[in-house]
Amino acid sequence: MKIRKVAVVGMAGVFPTCADLPEFEHKLFSDQSLVRNWDEAEQFGRQIRSKVSGFVSLEEMNLECNRTGDNAYPDIFYDKLERIPNVHLATADVGSIWAMLSAQEAIEQANWKAKEVQSERTGVSIGSGSGGHVVLRHAWELFFQKGKRSTFTGSHNVDRTMVYREAANVSCLIKNRGICEGLSSACATGLSNIGYAYRMIKFGVQDRMICGGVEPTALETFIGFDAMRVLSRKFAPEESSRPYDQQRNGFVCSFGCGIVALEEYEQANNRGANILAVIDGYHNNADGDGDMFAPSFDGQNRLWQGLKNEVSHLKPDVVKAHSTSTPVGDAIELFSIVENVGTDGYHISAPKSQFGHMLGAAGAVEFVASVAMLNHQQVSPCLNLQTLNESPEAIQLSDNWQGTNEPLAAFEHLLPKRAVQKDIQQIVALNYGFGGTNGAIAISRPA
Repeated sequence: MKIRKVAVVGMAGVFPTCADLPEFEHKLFSDQSLVRNWDEAEQFGRQIRSKVSGFVSLEEMNLECNRTGDNAYPDIFYDKLERIPNVHLATADVGSIWAMLSAQEAIEQANWKAKEVQSERTGVSIGSGSGGHVVLRHAWELFFQKGKRSTFTGSHNVDRTMVYREAANVSCLIKNRGICEGLSSACATGLSNIGYAYRMIKFGVQDRMICGGVEPTALETFIGFDAMRVLSRKFAPEESSRPYDQQRNGFVCSFGCGIVALEEYEQANNRGANILAVIDGYHNNADGDGDMFAPSFDGQNRLWQGLKNEVSHLKPDVVKAHSTSTPVGDAIELFSIVENVGTDGYHISAPKSQFGHMLGAAGAVEFVASVAMLNHQQVSPCLNLQTLNESPEAIQLSDNWQGTNEPLAAFEHLLPKRAVQKDIQQIVALNYGFGGTNGAIAISRPA
């Protein structure tokens, strides 16, 4: 079997406070935060502990919602700019609309023609971290609390809330004839779908893939994490996401979408495509320790080893870290990075410091950010990093600890507090999720 190279030829997305991809890139490299107070959370007062988010509103996406009944059931969303036909909007929740809009933009950037898109050699792989909450909440309220008949909410609740609704809606919109899949692996979802798409092309199953991850704005998702007491609080919005900082106390729950167009390298090169990056390799694994939430130093080390086996020339100039701002997660990740990449000669980027944790979209949006770093030759910052712990972490004091004994402060030089210009040839992007799922992908500049 011939192992094929894979190129990134298009990308797009939905990003908090940004009208488009160029504005997103500008804010990344000008050290701006996309996190703000969320009015929807604030209206519930003390019912919700955290009040900040990198959210995206309907109005900002030029969408509006036709609401029916006394509980304001979202009967259908409308695109005020008429970018998506109404027949496709009828089957979509907000996240599916974001995915369709972004898929169109990525395809346009890739310069794929209709005959290429509508082909058995073109596939779709897009996932999200949770269900269509905004639709389900009102539907179940109508049925269980208000006693309405099931037909009162219309005939599209299933397709608007099914697990792979984003992939299905995108596939129906672009009319591809290859695979249509939606992987969901918690906060690794975005990267999982890109990694899966990469493998489909690498091993010859498809020639082109539209792939990525979505997490639509939903208070239900926010409430769930707030109840776990893992969200950041007591800081100004723009200072709330603070990976590695000694005062970090949780992540900022955010929302967005990242979609990329992948293509077999020789095919893309022969047609004169603008190749944004080359994927050098992808590896994923599970921690295997039976813990649903805690990060695993062993699992992350094995992830790095798997990527090294996949990529013969692995020497990243930048490591795009998962770095959520949780006390234990950040420390273990940084220790696993220095264990496998060393203590000098590269930088660690923490995009969540600028826009928060986008959950199912995180890996895809951060992949887009990684490609942007490669193209702009800049490292996005670890914003809000003021002080690193100079004492050992609790994990380092355990009897079975096998990593470095140096404190986090020993590696401050790896963490730029502002965007920096740098010669970047290769980037490794990392993402992890509940259930011990881990993913790593390496990308490089085209030859």
